[in-house]
Amino acid sequence: MQRAERLLDMIQSLRRRRRPVTAETLASELDVSVRTVYRDIGALVRQGVPVRGEAGIGYVLDAGFDLPPLMLSPDEIEAVLVGMRWLSERADPVLARAAEDVVSKVAAVLPPHLRPILLDGALFAASHPGDVPADQVDVAAVRAAIRNGRKLSIQYSDESGHATQRMIWPIGMTFYERVRIVIAWCELRQAFRHFRTDRLTGLVALEERYPARRADLFRRWQKEEERAKEEWERCKREGGGLPASAEGSVAA
Repeated sequence: MQRAERLLDMIQSLRRRRRPVTAETLASELDVSVRTVYRDIGALVRQGVPVRGEAGIGYVLDAGFDLPPLMLSPDEIEAVLVGMRWLSERADPVLARAAEDVVSKVAAVLPPHLRPILLDGALFAASHPGDVPADQVDVAAVRAAIRNGRKLSIQYSDESGHATQRMIWPIGMTFYERVRIVIAWCELRQAFRHFRTDRLTGLVALEERYPARRADLFRRWQKEEERAKEEWERCKREGGGLPASAEGSVAA
């Protein structure tokens, strides 16, 4: 690996992390010595890259630093291609159209010798026409509420067809092969719940923000999911039934 390529890979490794990363970790990822990492960090700092930290503690890249959009490797281009093709088949219409726009925008800034990898790429995401349950509401409004930290008033029909009215604080969305799941705090249940988008029968996006930071709620949800997974694994080892924490995780 040439040094210029290694420096770009080091910047990318720092960009994907929010916490300090040690020289030992960088050395392992880049397959170089720790001493080489120290030299490369020094070179980046001299070139004006805002890397902070020190040996023995770790390094972070200051927020706001970015690379020109041309700095994509063939593997990164193929990752964009597969990801956008997957979304175009499984996302709501607005996000699917955005995925197509991403491909065209990336193609516009790629150098000519890399453009065929994106436009004539041979990597695909399997299509399942007619196999994905149709949404009855505008899922783009759900994604906007997640971004803006705003409440949603929803009408929801569970698996048995029982309909309820909910006020939720949407904090995330998971895309599965056939369905999409909204992760939210439910005011009715006073707990985190998961709502399938195809079972939303009505939706009103409110201007009211929910009284908590989305990032904090998301961390709380992650911890609860981890605890539920540990309990599930324990019950499986002990030959027990469904743990209580798993009941009702999809909206009830």
